[in-house]
Amino acid sequence: MNSDRTNGLTLRVLGGLEISGCDRAESLAAQPKRAALFLYLALAQPAGFHRRDRLVTLFWPEHDQEHARAALRKALHTLRQAVGDDVIVTRGDEEIGVSPSVWCDAAAFLDEAKQGHHARALELYRGDLLNGFFADAPGFERWLEDERVHFRDMAGSCAWSLAERYATSSDLTSATRWARRAVNLAPTDERRLRKALSLLHQAGDRAGAVKLYDDFARRLRAELDIEASQETQALMRQIRGK
Repeated sequence: MNSDRTNGLTLRVLGGLEISGCDRAESLAAQPKRAALFLYLALAQPAGFHRRDRLVTLFWPEHDQEHARAALRKALHTLRQAVGDDVIVTRGDEEIGVSPSVWCDAAAFLDEAKQGHHARALELYRGDLLNGFFADAPGFERWLEDERVHFRDMAGSCAWSLAERYATSSDLTSATRWARRAVNLAPTDERRLRKALSLLHQAGDRAGAVKLYDDFARRLRAELDIEASQETQALMRQIRGK
């Protein structure tokens, strides 16, 4: 999908779901499984067209081929009514996609990140991919969770690239701001945490380093029931002056 905004359908999926530019967007949001099909067509990589056999396996694994394909045809009919006939496109009899005229923040984010425009990419990253969205399709949910991790990792890498860039130019205030965001985007990555702690210590922000470490250690205990590594604890003792 295009990185540039258009006057057509706009799809925002980073931090939640917002569909605008079509009169029946609300009706689509009220049908989570069909909305999920539309979102998969719009977001799945490689971008472009997706085969019907993949779609029926992902969304209707409980049906035989005949009934699954009938369910897919019905869902596509509903999608065309909701977003427009020209938005859902086909190639031959077996491939389905979404028109490149649709603007999507996730596609724009990927484009900006790949071009090294890290700050612009992070302006688009408002939160986890489709945060709070659920559909009655376990295969889709597994795919979505993997994609959430992928986008979060890319956002974290963008933030860390900015932290390193500002640290190189001796702008430690900006460097530490981006370092904190990088850590928050990778809440169990101790390697990134230690780099951020060293940056904060270098900037003279011992209180900020202590808070960042304490928050990180709390998450580790709550989510994984483990303690920070000996290497990380040793760095914190050095920062605390103990």
